Amino acid sequence: MNRSVTMTIGMMVCFVLTGVGKGLAEDAAAGESLFNGQDLAGWRADVPELDKNPAARNPFVVRDGMLVSLGTPGGHLITDAVYQDYRLLVEYHFAAKPGNCGVLVHASKPRALYGMFPQSIEVQMQSGEAGDFWCIKEDIAVPDMEQRRGPKENWGVDGDKQRRILNLTDGSEKPPGQWNTLVIECVGHEIKVWVNGAVVNHGFDCTATKGQIALQSEGSEVEFRKLELTPISELSDGGD
Repeated sequence: MNRSVTMTIGMMVCFVLTGVGKGLAEDAAAGESLFNGQDLAGWRADVPELDKNPAARNPFVVRDGMLVSLGTPGGHLITDAVYQDYRLLVEYHFAAKPGNCGVLVHASKPRALYGMFPQSIEVQMQSGEAGDFWCIKEDIAVPDMEQRRGPKENWGVDGDKQRRILNLTDGSEKPPGQWNTLVIECVGHEIKVWVNGAVVNHGFDCTATKGQIALQSEGSEVEFRKLELTPISELSDGGD
């Protein structure tokens, strides 16, 4: 085989391998859907009411290809897997009257607060308050803490302490009934949140860096049409 043929074959092999490598890298960075559109595989429900009343309804169902939190009885739908350093894209709306719900990140010990809430940081979805942080046996800091959390002596992670940290914006949510996009990025000890493209919270010094992800059933019916998780190594500037 002459030199020119050898060089041509070598270049073709290099091109193919480069293309394969690029494809693998793109696949590794692609988002993973946490909901398969058919059932609740990969999740488990933790609903205290079902402990004493097995005939009570499970508040988490699949309907018309969407994951639905019926709102009652109260509880959480928790991933089987533990996640760290990721971007979570959530598309949701209140199916009926707007009310309360939330996405919990870095979840660990179940029923750690009030015999209901797992140890975690909650990213609030309550209508009009989307993007607030709630500290549930875990803690996080933000700029202007006293303005957004209240007097320092009242801060804490238990039931009688100031656990709510207000978000940064008003009016980021869509009108009732319309779909909202919630993006949560967790990298190291930081958590950053966007609602419909607007940065609504950015916390640091979080006391947890990994855990399960949980959805709430807390009084209002919510439909989720997308729950997509992408591994990341640093926080981004945009939340689209």
